[in-house]
Amino acid sequence: MNIETLNLKGVCFGEILWDNLPTGRKLGGAPLNVAYHLNKLGIYTEMLTRVGIDSDGFDIIALCKELSVPTALFQQDSDQPTSTVEVHIDEKRDVRYEIVYPVAWDFIAFGEKEILAVENADFFVFGSLSTRNDISYLTLKELLKVARYKVLDVNLRAPFYSKERIFELLGYADLVKMNEEELGLVAEWLGLDVRSRDQEMVEVIMDRFNIAELIVTYGAAGAVYHSFSGKFSYHYPALQVEVKDTIGSGDSFLAAFLFLRCQADREILPEEILEFAATLSGFVTQSNGACPNYDAATINRFEWLNLLQKLNLK
Repeated sequence: MNIETLNLKGVCFGEILWDNLPTGRKLGGAPLNVAYHLNKLGIYTEMLTRVGIDSDGFDIIALCKELSVPTALFQQDSDQPTSTVEVHIDEKRDVRYEIVYPVAWDFIAFGEKEILAVENADFFVFGSLSTRNDISYLTLKELLKVARYKVLDVNLRAPFYSKERIFELLGYADLVKMNEEELGLVAEWLGLDVRSRDQEMVEVIMDRFNIAELIVTYGAAGAVYHSFSGKFSYHYPALQVEVKDTIGSGDSFLAAFLFLRCQADREILPEEILEFAATLSGFVTQSNGACPNYDAATINRFEWLNLLQKLNLK
């Protein structure tokens, strides 16, 4: 892996927050995690979000600058607080979230600056959670009108979603990422037999909403990339790692996928893209938090150690 600054730009839209973990607070929010990793990988990616004019908000802005996440599109709210989430991790390392509502990112506004940023970006990443309030959702719909390549991260957090809104979001997307549970729920909403093969459910969903590409993540079982235009599906297994926590593993997978997928000047095979996505996701899973520090040498060493482990198991 080589990390170099690429002539690509992205914008991630939505929630930014403090995850209050048993071990202390960590910067979080799925779109923020994606933006962090894309910037680490060399793609200039702005985060369009909103924080409160409070100590939590000031701390988030300062930390994002320290992490080299651009803050030019951060909005500040004098009425709503910065978002916080109580995170509970069980003995199986599975994660449960308690998300406060309403907060500043529920009120993301749009203007000329925001529209120009999205218009000039090579891709636009947005998640379903950020649409729980109509103000941010109306802003998102305006930005989707000018976005070139629209990437939806389905992120269902009860009670902050509805079938109607998820269906509407799916209709906008060029690329969709969802997990196995979310795939089953969308299929159920469509009246499909959830005992059907995942491939069959995916084909119906992609056809119904005219989705060109869809990624389904399966945790320790890896991920499957489905291409409508290429008419193929490709499964790549997850790396076998010691799990510290699963926070942000899917976000890093998406960032790594976009990092290679959007390099139109290079011919990159789907298996190469998925291999790198699985590698970065595995590194994050065996690290503490969603945004661990790393560079090319760190990821290369991690990949090498995992290769050695595979060889020793044979």
